[in-house]
Amino acid sequence: MGDEGGGLMVFLVMLVIAVAVVVLVMRAASAQGGGPGGVDRPGRPPRPTRPPRGQGPTRPVAPDDDPEFLRELERRTRRDDGSLS
Repeated sequence: MGDEGGGLMVFLVMLVIAVAVVVLVMRAASAQGGGPGGVDRPGRPPRPTRPPRGQGPTRPVAPDDDPEFLRELERRTRRDDGSLS
């Protein structure tokens, strides 16, 4: 029964060949633009692009944190009664 190691060797060789085939197919698909995020996607709308790093979505600013709002509020207060309260 010295053939037990041979079956494992055949399984490992087949596994390596299968992985190599998958890698080659993925590279070929991405080279043609059909891979994930590819530009050439007939019949489908284009995927949205991510904003560049460092330019995340802007957060809304609360009125009491917005300097422009506070300046406008102070200007209106001065105009209405002539002095600050």
